[in-house]
Amino acid sequence: MSANKHVVCPHCNAVNRIPADRLSQSPACGKCRKPVFTGEPVKLTAENYQKHINRSDLPIVVDYWAPWCGPCKMMAPAFAQVASQMEPEIRFAKVNTEEEQVIASNMAIRSIPTMVIFKNGREVARQSGAMRAADILNWVKRSV
Repeated sequence: MSANKHVVCPHCNAVNRIPADRLSQSPACGKCRKPVFTGEPVKLTAENYQKHINRSDLPIVVDYWAPWCGPCKMMAPAFAQVASQMEPEIRFAKVNTEEEQVIASNMAIRSIPTMVIFKNGREVARQSGAMRAADILNWVKRSV
């Protein structure tokens, strides 16, 4: 019997208990019935940020970005590519620092893009500056 993992639904933010050995079997949310894993970064807002960071048993990689930031826009496809490769073992998410200034301030985001990896609600790694997909992948693998 496999241990259960708590995973927050990207659609309704319900916390799902999923057997670890079934994470790769396209589980559906127990509340909204939509896929728990979409292969795309989850948009984090003031309403769902704490739940995703603190209630998920999966490591979560958060990209703090802004729409006016050229390097952020350049890195976005690479971040999405790595998200599709590494899910369901690792959750990827994005915070628009223009819309979520309180989150950015609380996290002491001084330059963007900045990526932060959380495990069990705690920051374990931080990287500022745009990166290519291969570099993001290697950084995440080294850091989790």
